[in-house]
Amino acid sequence: MSKIHPMAAVDPKAQIAADVEIGPFCVIGPDVILGPGNRLVAHVTIVGKTTVGQGNLFYPQSVAGTDPQDKKFTGEETRLEIGDFNIVRECATIHTGTAKGGGVTKLGSHNLLMVNFHLGHDAMVGNHNVLSNNVMIAGHVHIGDYVTLAGGVGVHHFVSIGDYAYVAGLARVDHDVPPYCKIDHEENVRALNTIGLRRSGMAEEHIELLEDVIKRLFIDREMPLARAIKEIEAELLAEGAPLNGSSGHVRGLLEFLRRRNQGRFGRYLEGLRQR
Repeated sequence: MSKIHPMAAVDPKAQIAADVEIGPFCVIGPDVILGPGNRLVAHVTIVGKTTVGQGNLFYPQSVAGTDPQDKKFTGEETRLEIGDFNIVRECATIHTGTAKGGGVTKLGSHNLLMVNFHLGHDAMVGNHNVLSNNVMIAGHVHIGDYVTLAGGVGVHHFVSIGDYAYVAGLARVDHDVPPYCKIDHEENVRALNTIGLRRSGMAEEHIELLEDVIKRLFIDREMPLARAIKEIEAELLAEGAPLNGSSGHVRGLLEFLRRRNQGRFGRYLEGLRQR
C-alpha cells in the first residue's frame, strides 16, 4: 500500500502507485498521477492535471501543477508533465501550461531544482540539469540537457538555452544561450564549459575542437558572426576534414546560432510566438 500520512489531503480520484510516500500536510488533487517510487516529504502540493514519473523527491513547501501566471489564462485544461528521479527542493514552484503555449509544461528527468526555484508555464526542461537557488524561468523557455544555472539567474520568456551551457549567478538572460558555453552575468560568452563537458565524458579531442570554435566565434573574433560561422563550416565541417567525428557538436552549435539570428530580439522562439 501507498504510505500516506493520515494528515495528508489526498483526493480519492488521484492515481497513486503502491509504493508512493506522502508525508503530513501534503495536498494531492484529483487529476494527479504519481508513478512508483515518488516521495513527498511534507507540506507538498501537487494539483492540476499533473503526471509525475518515478523516483522523484519533493521537499516541503514545493508546489507543482498550479495555474499559470498569465493574464490570458481563463481556466482552460492544461497540463504539467514531470519525468523521473528529479529532486525538487523547498519552495520550488512549477506551473501548468497555457492554451496558446501548447497547453503543457514539461520537466524531464534527473534534474536538481534548488530552493525557491520557479518554472513558468509552457516551459520545456530537459535532463540532468542543475537549476540553483532563486532561479526564475519565465514562460515558454526551452532548456536543453546538462545545463547549469547558478543562483539568482532570471530567464526572459521565449529564451532557449542549449545543452551543456553554464550561466553565472545573477545573470539576466534575455537572449538564447548557445550550447557548450559559459555565460557571465552580462550575457557575454566567456569560455567553453570544459568542466561540464569533461564530467559528461566527452572525448578530449571533441572538447579541444569546440574550444577553438568558441574562441573564434566569441572570444578572439575579428569578423561579423555570420562570416565567422561560414568560415568555420568551410574549414571544419567539409567532407573529409580532420576530426570530422567532432563536427556534429560544431554543427549543432552553428545551427543554434543561426536559429537565434533568425528570431526576434535574439530569441528564436520569440519569432514563433502566438500573439
